[in-house]
Amino acid sequence: MALAIRPGRDADAEPLIALIAACWGMYPGVRMDVDGEMPELRALASYYAKAGGMLWVAEDDGSTRGMVAVRPLPPADAGVAAAPAVWELCRVYVHPSQHGGGIGHALLDTAEAHAIAAGAGRIVLWSDTRFDRAHRFYEKRSYVRSGPIRVL
Repeated sequence: MALAIRPGRDADAEPLIALIAACWGMYPGVRMDVDGEMPELRALASYYAKAGGMLWVAEDDGSTRGMVAVRPLPPADAGVAAAPAVWELCRVYVHPSQHGGGIGHALLDTAEAHAIAAGAGRIVLWSDTRFDRAHRFYEKRSYVRSGPIRVL
């Protein structure tokens, strides 16, 4: 079966939580407390829909291989109507066994196209300082590091 990228559903919660746990498991000291810190993972499609965004899931052979979401950010100054809309790329995860296979690029292509079609003039993201592999991936995609670095 070929890779398919489809809209995410709230029913995807358990495979998406397992995907994130597999990705975070590559980094020592990164812990995951879904109910205490990320309860939105239990209904992630609804969470992004309520924010005006969208969630996608990449599947192959019936298994969840990756995910991505995108949402508009509120304008910093509501009085500045001419400012381009800013969208945020969120929850970009590809199962570690699938790294380097193009799934991340396909997911980003999907999310970026959606944001641009919705009027995004700029797309931003946040990534944990420990996720070096992800940083290299984003830089390949022409994302630029900026802003403050928060040390955990």
